[in-house]
Amino acid sequence: MFPRPAPGRLYVVATPIGNLEDITVRALRVLREVRVIAAEDTRRTSRLLAHAGIETPMVSLHAHNEVARLPALLERLRAGEPVALVTDAGTPLLSDPGDHLIRAALDEGIAVEPVPGASAVLAALTMSGVPSSQFTFLGFPPVKMGPRRRWCEEAAAYRHPVVFFEAPHRIRQTLEVLLESTGPTRRVAVCREITKKHEELIRGPLAEVVAHGAVVDPVGEFTCVIEVPDVADATMQVGETDLVSEFDRITENGTFERRAAMSEVARRFHVRTRDVFDALERRKQSAEPS
Repeated sequence: MFPRPAPGRLYVVATPIGNLEDITVRALRVLREVRVIAAEDTRRTSRLLAHAGIETPMVSLHAHNEVARLPALLERLRAGEPVALVTDAGTPLLSDPGDHLIRAALDEGIAVEPVPGASAVLAALTMSGVPSSQFTFLGFPPVKMGPRRRWCEEAAAYRHPVVFFEAPHRIRQTLEVLLESTGPTRRVAVCREITKKHEELIRGPLAEVVAHGAVVDPVGEFTCVIEVPDVADATMQVGETDLVSEFDRITENGTFERRAAMSEVARRFHVRTRDVFDALERRKQSAEPS
């Protein structure tokens, strides 16, 4: 039914993100028939190969040795050997190495063929219930706090869902920074251990999600989806107390001037700046002696 791997062709093969049954028949055939597999972590890939009874030799190809490995892999491709590229789990290049090899192969006229399959990004979107006809994938947030804070502010500004990965030891802090950037009512779906035994979905307003046990005491791999509420619904759901409290919070240390603070609160709660202004004016009027 399917042709054998073509000579001098680079196959970009998606592998399971957890459950070893989530691999296509085509992927198994390609991995079995290529001459060598370039794997991000040969130890992890070896478990998949052993499970499927595949004995194809491997070479490591990770972020720290990809450039050094290029000449040898390109030489094999030029010589007509079919080569497969795999990552630890899921689809290669999504926050994983391999882009240098693929670009180098294409630059030399070597065919690159995708073998699609599992993807944590798409799995998270489908299980989260978030409308996803349009979305942005942002990979991992920066490790350092300053860049991470700016990253969260930019992620919160998108007008469609945002998907990102995060390590367990940073997930709570990242969600707390995101909470500061978006306000307490922004909803998020946190997907933990997708397709694995302890798969879990935590979904709700950020203020509630950051207090969830799976985030407070995290274990496993996390893929998160930031929802974008309808502007009209957000305006109705957000109370004036929320707007005023957030305004007071971000102006108490002098970081924001009044006009800038109103704009920032409006952005975080997805309301008009005029709504924030009116809420502040009503508080002022209620505080004045009659």
